[in-house]
Amino acid sequence: MLEQHKIVFLDRASLQAAIRPPAFAHAWVDHEITSRDEVVDRLQNASIAVTNKVPLRRAELDRLPQLKMIAVAATGTDIIDLAACQERGIVVSNIRNYATASLPEHTFALILALRRNLRAYAADVEAGKWQRSQQFCFLDHPIRDLAGSRLGIVGYGALGRSVAALGRAFGMEICVASRSPVDEPGVVNLPLPELLRTSDVVTLHLPLGPATRDMIGRAELASMKPTALLINTARGGLVNETALADALRDGTIAGAGFDVLDGEPPRDDNPLLHVKQPNFILTPHVAWASQEAMQTLADQLVDNLEAFVAGQPRNMVLPK
Repeated sequence: MLEQHKIVFLDRASLQAAIRPPAFAHAWVDHEITSRDEVVDRLQNASIAVTNKVPLRRAELDRLPQLKMIAVAATGTDIIDLAACQERGIVVSNIRNYATASLPEHTFALILALRRNLRAYAADVEAGKWQRSQQFCFLDHPIRDLAGSRLGIVGYGALGRSVAALGRAFGMEICVASRSPVDEPGVVNLPLPELLRTSDVVTLHLPLGPATRDMIGRAELASMKPTALLINTARGGLVNETALADALRDGTIAGAGFDVLDGEPPRDDNPLLHVKQPNFILTPHVAWASQEAMQTLADQLVDNLEAFVAGQPRNMVLPK
């Protein structure tokens, strides 16, 4: 008799896409959202846990000896205690290269809105300033082209490369700070300090970990051009949020566009929630979430489950 796997999706509401039934014997249980104190009860007797942003730490894993696989319905795995999974032989898989159109497009939506001061001009129209203008246009904020400017990309995986392709289409010079040198025509490799100091737009595309937490702080922001933009569609925590809030208010940099915060959903006291000025745009972690990208994610998620049950796991974070 074939083993029947119990699969529990802890935060199904995070994925607005159709999920096809896996092609193996299974029982599937969806929970729209799950709090940390509900994790253990909901994963009782489950052999496979599916989670997007619900953490699975050692304290929970110690009480789930039957768990064989954690399928992360996202790319980032910082919510998973990987050391504890390694000790217990739990396979951890993630989703890869599913948002290579969605996230870069969102990145450039932020860049274009800030570079051309769209929020400020839209607010002027709403306030009636254009209507009172004595000429056909109302020029009250600087507008800068992307063509001929320098795009500094920190992290050069699939998303960084897709962002670079869009940058080239806009006529931007592409510079990269990456763990491994990039051997690609038209790409200039720079150490991070030089990239920050010389780029007109800096965009982050790397994971969050001990080595990257607060990698952009007060000193790094002060080293940037006062006309520069900082974009983060990667992970909250890469940038020190108090330092950024101060830099935006003080004019240390020209603007910032963020889709992520350190702690999500954010607490009311997050300093970036209180930056109320048009040179800062904050979106609620949706850069990845086009309908097309979410369906690609859902399809790949089931591919990962089927491969694991077939004894040929794919997209593994663990075991290494």
